[in-house]
Amino acid sequence: MGSKSKWIGLIILLVVIGAAAVYLLLGGGPRPEPTVLRGYVGGEKIGLLEDEAVQDVLERDYGLTLDYAKAGSLDMVTADHEGRDFLFPSSQTALEYYQQLYGAPGKSQIVFNTPIVLYTHRPILEAFQKRGLVTERDGVYYMDMAGLVAEIEAGTAWADLGLPELYGTVAVSTTDPVRSNSGNMFAGLLANVLCGGVADADSVEAVLPRLKAIFEKLGYMEASSSDLFDQFLKTGMGAKPVIAGYENQLLEFAVENPEDWAQLKDDIVLLYPTPTVWSSHVYIALDEAGEAGIDALLDEEVQRLAWENHGFRTEVSGTDADEDHFGVPHLAAEITQVAAMPSYAAMEKIIAALS
Repeated sequence: MGSKSKWIGLIILLVVIGAAAVYLLLGGGPRPEPTVLRGYVGGEKIGLLEDEAVQDVLERDYGLTLDYAKAGSLDMVTADHEGRDFLFPSSQTALEYYQQLYGAPGKSQIVFNTPIVLYTHRPILEAFQKRGLVTERDGVYYMDMAGLVAEIEAGTAWADLGLPELYGTVAVSTTDPVRSNSGNMFAGLLANVLCGGVADADSVEAVLPRLKAIFEKLGYMEASSSDLFDQFLKTGMGAKPVIAGYENQLLEFAVENPEDWAQLKDDIVLLYPTPTVWSSHVYIALDEAGEAGIDALLDEEVQRLAWENHGFRTEVSGTDADEDHFGVPHLAAEITQVAAMPSYAAMEKIIAALS
């Protein structure tokens, strides 16, 4: 019996060892502690980085956790980078600004894109349509930017557009163009319109006084795109009749807040400037550790989640079912009328003039 018991004990031990080996091979057991990458990100990407599904992919497949602080795209370039592995601004301009100050980073990559759009309320849309500023094509609303700039420069009152309940003159609220990317890109878009083409270092000189006058009418400007968008939703038509922001902000809001969106969708309207400009969300690795974040964010699953949950345009975006998926009417299936941003030399002059 003693010999038989020994054999049984040995068999049980081998079974336990084998089961443990299979468990470990299949990824069981405690995961190693993920590598923490620290950096700065634009506020419009916080929702994506807080998405548990995204965090799970980064940790499970890449062993990474991103620890971040919110900062404007231009602010983060000049911020203290001590202990930081990456910057994740929202434009190529921020990358060029970084290169000018510090030289080329070890690695950088555009992770996804989103166009600059205008948000307004339905009564204002209808007033713009009557004025001939907004046209509808294939169910999408397009804003004539040259016409809008003419109204702003002329000091046209909202009352002149049939909106006496609104105070003051026609304007578009933006973030601070010296600190935040969406405001910076809208300033570049306005410079293009004023120049009658893509502004460069020479042509922009002549329009800087006009550009400065447009922004001086706005008064206080938020430093974060997410803060501006939140204020737009919360304060109603009277406080911020029209704002410039990112397309993905409304798409993400509709996905994450379906009940609130159901109450707002008959009032909030998405307008595409003609032309618009692309905001390219570029990841800048500050050190070798930070480079690991690029492959992780370009992961196919992360890219799909970036579009479906947060509205960033990636290779998986642009299907016919997108409007149904987000529940956002008048969403463009693809972005076609896009102008290049002014050269970095021109943007430097714009930033200096608006500082």
